[in-house]
Amino acid sequence: MTIKLWHCHNARSLRALWALEEMGFDYEVETMPFPPRFMQPEFLEVNELGTIPYMIDGETHMTESSGIPLYLVERYGKHEFGLKPDHPEYGDYLNWLFHSDATLTFPQTVYIRYTLQEPPERGLQEAATDYMKWFHARLRRLNRHLEDGREYLVGDRFTIADITIAYALHLGESLRIDERYKPHVRDYLNRMRARPAFQKVVKIGEEGSIFK
Repeated sequence: MTIKLWHCHNARSLRALWALEEMGFDYEVETMPFPPRFMQPEFLEVNELGTIPYMIDGETHMTESSGIPLYLVERYGKHEFGLKPDHPEYGDYLNWLFHSDATLTFPQTVYIRYTLQEPPERGLQEAATDYMKWFHARLRRLNRHLEDGREYLVGDRFTIADITIAYALHLGESLRIDERYKPHVRDYLNRMRARPAFQKVVKIGEEGSIFK
């Protein structure tokens, strides 16, 4: 059975889509306008949360953008895109995977809510600014990690940790809250986005997208 992914352009589902393409899976992608729970309410019949990504692989149904790449690595033995538990950087690898969403993308999603979804008359711009500052502050660990010129986050090779972290940086640029990116962080982001798999999937669903 072909893996199916529900996706919105430049939303967190891009992590899963990028991973599927890098790993060479056959997959079906259904694109929707953002946010799908309002713009395409019938999606709630598929995923009662109304969130993306949503992936179906046989009997497996998943909703988490950093969990799906890890599932693909472990379930299908795509270990060239991950690290095994006996690797000395395994802890860092897992930490970056979860840091990418829980620490970096979380404030971005609140920023999106208050700037793109809530009406201006609600007066929530100050809260949006606070969450933008939160995002910038949470880049400190990444700034320090990359300042020694490393090409990838862990293992001296491309892994799904790079997919999940690079996506958060890409989203920050899409939202135009990237002015504080350090030069070495921006260079890292551009290297990751130069990969053919990213170049292919980043275009999917872009027509009419609120994320540029």
